[in-house]
Amino acid sequence: MAEVKGKDIVVLELTGVSSIADYFVIATGDGHVHIKALADKVRETLSKLNKKISHTEGFESKNWILLDYYSVVVHIFSKEARDYYGLENLWGDAIQISLDDEKWSNAV
Repeated sequence: MAEVKGKDIVVLELTGVSSIADYFVIATGDGHVHIKALADKVRETLSKLNKKISHTEGFESKNWILLDYYSVVVHIFSKEARDYYGLENLWGDAIQISLDDEKWSNAV
């Protein structure tokens, strides 16, 4: 099976900006099936790293899924839902960091 990949992945560092989480990971999926596959892949990968999930939302939705891992919250949206919620703009004070950033690597 081909690797499941999200589109336009952004990591926002919320440390010092909010107490909700330290990081938001935001990704776009091509549709309901892709969004669910992305969420399943995140859960599978983080489970193998013994990361405990706190909360999930949106699996019944066709537009978004949220996975809360305490200090890291993963948001997977359809293109339309991502544009509508505009988290990058809402959290404009947050620093965008690369997935390759050492700081991010240590958080996961």
